[in-house]
Amino acid sequence: MGPLARTGMGVALACGVLVTAVSIGQNSDDDSPKAPTAAPSKEIPKGPYVALGDSYTSGPKIPPQTGDPSGCDRSGLNYPALVAKELGITAADFRDVSCSGATITDLTRPQSTDHGTNPAQLSALSATTRLVTVGIGGNDIGFSSMITKCVATGTLFKLADRLTDITDKAPCEEKYASGDVDQVAQKIRVTGDRLTQALTEIKRRAPEARVYVVGYPAILPVKNTHCGRGLPLAPGDVTFLRQKQLELNTMLGERARTAGATYVDTFTPSKGHDACSPADTRWIEPLRPSSPAAVVHPNERGERGMATAVVNALKN
Repeated sequence: MGPLARTGMGVALACGVLVTAVSIGQNSDDDSPKAPTAAPSKEIPKGPYVALGDSYTSGPKIPPQTGDPSGCDRSGLNYPALVAKELGITAADFRDVSCSGATITDLTRPQSTDHGTNPAQLSALSATTRLVTVGIGGNDIGFSSMITKCVATGTLFKLADRLTDITDKAPCEEKYASGDVDQVAQKIRVTGDRLTQALTEIKRRAPEARVYVVGYPAILPVKNTHCGRGLPLAPGDVTFLRQKQLELNTMLGERARTAGATYVDTFTPSKGHDACSPADTRWIEPLRPSSPAAVVHPNERGERGMATAVVNALKN
């Protein structure tokens, strides 16, 4: 996401370590997602294919990094590239214009990066476009800065918890959702309105395209409230952040369906492969990645899992 994408999130932790975070059906028993396989019985668009989105789409730090501008951090193994390969879409019919740090506004305006300017993403669309995927929204709600603050708060909490034995608090949630005011829920509603406008514009520019809105995979565990050193969060805040991600994905699904697009659920197949899971099974890297990827972002395994979800959606 961006911010869930490419900007670094630095937090001086109480222990004196500088933490940098960058942001925002069950899988088979084999934890390594297989290459997506399309069903030959259903006609699937062979392009032109345009991929829109933020860093969860672009795949920062996953080699090989490719595309222009380099500041968008696109990987040649991100899910759009894998989907295009699986569908047999030629390079001439594939445009990946996703970019780290992108918000919905960047779909319709140029986006400045540390290394070049990405044109408005929707400028890649045309009347000949037949397939569009869009993965965006995390930066609009400020998910990266929220994780940064929650990590800092969680580190202090864990130090205090050793003395007080408090284990059910959510100090970060108290900052974002106190009383009757839920700042994150408000941002999700506003983001939903922006997404609806963007999907309307996508339909106007590419009226013959099938449009797929791709949700975010599970960043945090769904069955417990502890992440350890990988993401030092207070137990209650693990639950809080997971719930906010679910609310974001729910909004993406609702807005997609209302606009006549298809929602791609990547959360369900990524359960058990979150940033707090073992290094050899996770799709999302924690604060200290063990695989090439930006922190709190999908690794190659995660991008392959997302590609599988997209192709499965294309089949159905």
